[in-house]
Amino acid sequence: MPEAEQQNDANAPAGAGGEPPKTAKQLEKERLKAEKLAKLQAKLDKKAAAAPAAGEKKEKPEKRTKEVKEAAVYTAQTAPGEKKDLSGALPDAYSPRYVEAQWYSWWEKEGFFTPEYGRASIDAPNPNGKFVMIIPPPNVTGSLHLGHALTNAIEDAITRYHRMKGRTTLWVPGCDHAGIATQVVVEKLLWRDEKLSRHDLGREKFIERIWDWRREKGGRIYEQLKSLGSSYDWSRVAFTMDPKLCRAVTEAFVRLHEEGSIYRSSRLVNWSCTLRSAISDIEVDKVEIPGRTFLSIPGYEDKVEFGVLIKFAYKVEGSDEEIIVATTRIETMLGDTAVAVHPQDDRYKHLHGKFVVHPFSTRRLPIVCDEFVDMAFGTGAVKITPAHDPNDYEVGKRCNLPFITIFNDDGYIIGDYGEFTGMKRFECRKKILEKLKALNLYRETLNNPMVVPICSRSKDVVEPLIKPQWYVSCSDMAASATEAVRSGELKIIPEHHTKTWYHWMDGIRDWCVSRQLWWGHRIPAYHVSFTDPSLQAGSNDDEQYWIVARSEAEALTKAAERFGVDASKIVLKQDEDVLDTWFSSGIFPFSVFGWPDQTKDLQTFYPTSLLETGHDILFFWVARMVFFGQKLLGKLPFKEVYLHPMVRDAHGRKMSKSLGNVIDPMDVIRGITLEGLHAQLVGSNLDPREIEKAKAGQKQDYPQGIPECGSDALRFALCAYITQARDINLDINRVLGYRFFCNKLWNATKFALLYFTGSEKFDTELRASAAINQMDAWILSRLAAAIEACNTGFESYDFAAATSACYAFWLYDLCDVYLECLKPIFQSGSEEQQTAARRTLYVCLDYGLRLLSPFMPFITEELYQRLPRANPAPSICVASYPSNTSWRSTKIESDVEFVQKAARIIRSARSDYNLPNKVKTEVYIVCTDSVPSEILKRYASDLATISYCSNVVFDSPAPQGCAILTVTGQCEVHLLLKGLVEADKEIAKLQKKSDQLVQTVGKLTQAIQAADYATKVPAEVQEANETKLSESRAEIERIAAAIETLKLM
Repeated sequence: MPEAEQQNDANAPAGAGGEPPKTAKQLEKERLKAEKLAKLQAKLDKKAAAAPAAGEKKEKPEKRTKEVKEAAVYTAQTAPGEKKDLSGALPDAYSPRYVEAQWYSWWEKEGFFTPEYGRASIDAPNPNGKFVMIIPPPNVTGSLHLGHALTNAIEDAITRYHRMKGRTTLWVPGCDHAGIATQVVVEKLLWRDEKLSRHDLGREKFIERIWDWRREKGGRIYEQLKSLGSSYDWSRVAFTMDPKLCRAVTEAFVRLHEEGSIYRSSRLVNWSCTLRSAISDIEVDKVEIPGRTFLSIPGYEDKVEFGVLIKFAYKVEGSDEEIIVATTRIETMLGDTAVAVHPQDDRYKHLHGKFVVHPFSTRRLPIVCDEFVDMAFGTGAVKITPAHDPNDYEVGKRCNLPFITIFNDDGYIIGDYGEFTGMKRFECRKKILEKLKALNLYRETLNNPMVVPICSRSKDVVEPLIKPQWYVSCSDMAASATEAVRSGELKIIPEHHTKTWYHWMDGIRDWCVSRQLWWGHRIPAYHVSFTDPSLQAGSNDDEQYWIVARSEAEALTKAAERFGVDASKIVLKQDEDVLDTWFSSGIFPFSVFGWPDQTKDLQTFYPTSLLETGHDILFFWVARMVFFGQKLLGKLPFKEVYLHPMVRDAHGRKMSKSLGNVIDPMDVIRGITLEGLHAQLVGSNLDPREIEKAKAGQKQDYPQGIPECGSDALRFALCAYITQARDINLDINRVLGYRFFCNKLWNATKFALLYFTGSEKFDTELRASAAINQMDAWILSRLAAAIEACNTGFESYDFAAATSACYAFWLYDLCDVYLECLKPIFQSGSEEQQTAARRTLYVCLDYGLRLLSPFMPFITEELYQRLPRANPAPSICVASYPSNTSWRSTKIESDVEFVQKAARIIRSARSDYNLPNKVKTEVYIVCTDSVPSEILKRYASDLATISYCSNVVFDSPAPQGCAILTVTGQCEVHLLLKGLVEADKEIAKLQKKSDQLVQTVGKLTQAIQAADYATKVPAEVQEANETKLSESRAEIERIAAAIETLKLM
């Protein structure tokens, strides 16, 4: 019933029987209703006559299933590299598979991602400047994970932004050879498929196998990067084992050695017995255990005990006295060469200079004094094993003790130790304990929380071993790196990471770069021996007999010169070891440009503009790039370092294969079933014992699998997560939320394009004064605010602010308000109004898509290409990034914000009274202040549109039957309800809701008043309860007011 009729009927005088007389329209309505009822009755009678007889089986009607439309797929026969066929209409709904098809190969073929695009040469002057960045090269092994996706989402957004700002832009892609990781993967495959070890093949053939594997699998990562939309210049792609980069690695090593920054020395290293190689600190997982714990160790059937402190006694030579010492690694006592006490410890002063007797060898161990001993800890006496403990190593050097190695490279006991010799180290651990007990030297075992160093690659316990290795001297380079940050020449963002930088630099140790592997850059060092026995030979430890050179021929020349011997008498053997992978990564910012040659790329693009990576490799990679850049080129490799957070799962847990929470970004982009996730675990290198645990984790987190979200949604979500925090807890549901945002974007643009029916083309040149319609001026102001927020966000690396600005503009400003306000204009507005609205709408679509493009390259390209553009850029990739903020008007925004506040209050009240949107009502504005009244009058038609009202009345008394809503102290809205709601029914509904809320308030109040509430209930739960209590009380008050209003009707 129309609202006007309802109002008239309600106010009509009563007729006979107290009922108002019926109008002609009402009588006609009743006649039609009676006819319908008669037809319905006839239908029912017919159905009853045709009903089956009693006992006759009735056929069940076929159940109708809801038709689910298949997602659109791009099916046009377009060759790779050709532009996408846009001749068809936009699909009804957003489909990532449709949208993300074809664009990337076209972008790449057109050369949009190269610095040469649109320029005469790469070094041509550009008033907008340049932007250069290198990829943190992912390992060639396997596939990308969400950490890589985060890196690429951020870096590509930054790169696309700078490209759209008109700068000469280059983002260099590449891959790291990942020495240990790659060798481990290929060794496992070799054993699984052929039951062969690398030693069975030999070095050369094994390396050939790795190259075969690289050629087969290596391209997968690059395809994944393209699927993410990453706008790399693929013509400059670099692999750390490419000949160009190998040459740079050799040159860097030789130069650093020649100037004394690289030397050879025997020192303690992190040794993996399983890998038979030294490993870097970053490859050591420091696993904290609370006390006695049994761990699975490779090569051992039974679990091994850790987290205990074993006390045993050494007998003092020539007396009945003993010194009790304690250790967490009892097997290392075979390598003890002293017992240390503090020089001021009165308990042991009478033993200074004396010896204790080793129970399993003829060795006499001196009792030495060293101030590193803590007199208050344990017995105040410490066993010293210089060859197998970092602290003991230093004591050994200070006290000139012997260094006795008791383990071979595989972790077996070596030396003259009787029955212990040849045992595995952890089997020896148990046997020594038995023997100490038999000799009555065992004292006790205590629970001991500790950190166990585990090799991240092999899961073996890391053993400190002394090995002759090559080292990079870091102290001078660290001092220069520290000064670069202190002076502001190098900027680290967020700034709180500078503390970590200074901490690492201040405590810097020389860097061991030798790795006992076959895959990697073989160290360009040659050991010299002679064919003439009269010439003195040198040991493997003697650096004098090592020649570092660019080639064997150069090494031979250098050796002949050093030893004054004819080259024919010299035999050279190249070091078997390879360099730490971080060494080649450290020179990556200039090796990719052709260093040591002075190429045009090197001269143009070095130093780079920015280094973006995770904060976990600030020291291991970032610092070393700074070291080598300053040392070898005399320049910092980049001006700024931006460090992003680490990705954790929705529960805040570290990503781990054994937990089943490691997610391939391709699975988020394309979607995957739970069964598909399980299948990936079975095909992985995961221990079979951990697969079931991982499956359970997947089932808990992804019971329905992972829905298809698309690359744009994943990228946008990852960037939206970025804050100053050290970690982000990634919830796939949030990614899915941004996929819905893509759908909203799609539908809004598709709907908006319906207003562009002619052949007219548009540009973005629009003055604020050209906005005839009031909401045109407002939306342009909101667009200007979004432009400002996005530019500021990118320049300050505040990606959360930039994504929020884009999201809010499209969803809350354009879709929720402006497009709604356009409907009346295009239905009944003047030609002039429609023309102005069309121009404004075009600017919003064009600029809105450009703002989003760095985050969502695929959907923005798809929609941008379909806009009626007058002066189109060939691609949104190379369109200019919006910068026009001249439309901004805080006055207009403030006025419309007030209108929106009134609309929200009206819509909220309509919801309280269960009025559907299609039921329009009238509102009466009552203001005691002319300012709010004038604002609402000016935007009356827009207020009516966004609050679902048929009419907004001013300067007229409100009739009876209105709900009174307060906007401000000077402004009320009277919402006419009479005739639109059945008061009794609505009162009953509201009363029921109020009763439920009263119960909720009662339960919460009772819980909060409990004696131990403040101490036992977590702070976040207390905060949530307070919020719920406050909201429930406010809701009860609103319902009470609504009921009172309904009672008056």
